[in-house]
Amino acid sequence: MDLRAELRAELLKSIWYAFTALDVEKSGKVSKSQLKVLSHNLYTVLRIPHDPVALEEHFRDDDDGPVSSQGYMPYLNKYILDKVEEGAFVKENFDELCWTLTAKKNYKPDRNGNSVVSHQDAFKLWCLFNFLSEDKYPLVMVPDEVEYLLKKICTAMNVELNSCELEDQLSQEPQGQAGLTVWQFLDVVNSGRFLRGIEPEAVSMAVEEVYQEVIEDVLKQGYLWKKGQLRRNWSERWFTLKPSVLSYYVSEDRKEKKGSITLDKHCCVEVLPDRDGKRCMFCVKTSSRTYEMSASDTRQRQEWTLAIQTAIRLQAEGKRSLHKDLKQKRRELREQREQRKAAKEEETQRLKQLQEEKERKLQELELLKEAQRQAEVLLQEEEQRRRRQHEEMQRTLEIQLREAEQARASMQAEMVLKEAEAERQRKRILELEEMQRRLQEALQQEVKARQDEEAVRYAQARLLAEEEEKLKQLMKLKEEQEEYIIRTQREKQVLKQEMENKNKCLEEAQKQLEEVRVNRQRVDQDVMAAQQKLRQASTNVKHWNVQMNRLMHPIGPGEKRTNAGGFAGYQALLSRRDSSLKLKQKAEDKGSDSAGSSSKENVSGSTSGGTSGSTPPSPDADTVAMEPSN
Repeated sequence: MDLRAELRAELLKSIWYAFTALDVEKSGKVSKSQLKVLSHNLYTVLRIPHDPVALEEHFRDDDDGPVSSQGYMPYLNKYILDKVEEGAFVKENFDELCWTLTAKKNYKPDRNGNSVVSHQDAFKLWCLFNFLSEDKYPLVMVPDEVEYLLKKICTAMNVELNSCELEDQLSQEPQGQAGLTVWQFLDVVNSGRFLRGIEPEAVSMAVEEVYQEVIEDVLKQGYLWKKGQLRRNWSERWFTLKPSVLSYYVSEDRKEKKGSITLDKHCCVEVLPDRDGKRCMFCVKTSSRTYEMSASDTRQRQEWTLAIQTAIRLQAEGKRSLHKDLKQKRRELREQREQRKAAKEEETQRLKQLQEEKERKLQELELLKEAQRQAEVLLQEEEQRRRRQHEEMQRTLEIQLREAEQARASMQAEMVLKEAEAERQRKRILELEEMQRRLQEALQQEVKARQDEEAVRYAQARLLAEEEEKLKQLMKLKEEQEEYIIRTQREKQVLKQEMENKNKCLEEAQKQLEEVRVNRQRVDQDVMAAQQKLRQASTNVKHWNVQMNRLMHPIGPGEKRTNAGGFAGYQALLSRRDSSLKLKQKAEDKGSDSAGSSSKENVSGSTSGGTSGSTPPSPDADTVAMEPSN
């Protein structure tokens, strides 16, 4: 932490007491008028140039109400603390201002006059408390620092502090283990419990000595004889040693200062032998001069030399205050102690957890042992049960084995019979397979015949369609002719030539119709030939069915049924196919008869129509009828 930050932290502690003293309602806020007066007083004691414009602007009366400590901090930092210069003001005057504000509200000495410390000593104790308190708000001083301060005071009075009573006192205070507030600390000192039988003057002197040592950084003070530089005479002076300077005065009231010795890391102190009637001599050497001094006795000389060496060491280390350094070291030791304590507690907790874990593991081990014993009992029972089951199973298997032997002997005898029967069946199967091959050939012939029949039927159907189309055309021509006759009766003579032409066309159509009729007769002959082939194939199938029925006979028990069942299914299939062929042949015969009669009627109609003078059909019909069927 740099010097300005240290100074700011020290000043904030005192200002915090002043601010809380102005917070009458303890709401954490102070009125603007009070803060205005406080800021003005701080300007004065800190010797900062007044800025009335900023002061009036910041604390003008408006409706914002009181200001909290957080709201006051920006102004305090910007206009006061940032402008403070160390050494430009008297720290004691600043502390007295803040003490005066806070003591009126919070410090309550004994009204009967039984207080151990005076009001001025209480102020110095308050300053010592602020110096040794923690840098946390609200400010408290930890028990170690309380004991340290009380020991310093008792040591200054040559009195030993009773640590047990102090611990009892701290235990009685609320939150005493966490630390004491300044008012609790002053109550402890004023109680007289630790300063029994000591005069108030001695207490005041001890407080003053500790105050000068801790607050004013006075490492040592007292009378010494000093040798002059010019006249070389010896004069008794009151010396005050601080980390950076050794000052000497005419008397201990320090009103008339005679001079000072600036100390730095290049200075040194040496012990001198007795001479010129002076004893216990030593000297302080600086870069420009050597100062010779004489103490009252050897002990005083040793204390002074050690104190001066301490001041030179602080200068060499760049430290400005011995007690700030000691306070920081004590704080670090406390933190280390707390860390060790926390680590010890953590270790204790960990050991406790390990012990609990160990106990839990032992319990689990006992449970596992008990479970293992139960499992062993169950295993033994299971083993006995399995042994009994195995014996029963073995007896059952022996019985089944004897039965299997008997069954095997009977099966061997049956197998001999089966093999003879199988041989007979194999011969029969060969005959049936040969018969099946012949039936398949006949079936293929039948299928081929049916395909030929289908082709002929398709050609016949196409011819019938063409014939129907021609008839439609003839009917259309006839209708047109009738229309022409009705329409041209009055023009008969004029259209006679045209009628002759149409008659010629009709004659040509009749010729084409005759050609179609001849083609149809030829197709009918093809159909009759296909039907003859189909009847021949059906006759062959019937013949083979008769042969197969002659070879088939029922199979007795124990005989194989697979092939017989297959031939029976095949025989049923052939019988169904034969019946379907018969039905189809009958339907085709009926269709051909009806088609013949209809064609005759159409031909007769066409002939009659031709005689009446209808238009002949298109010559393309002969071409279509003469095309070979697919």
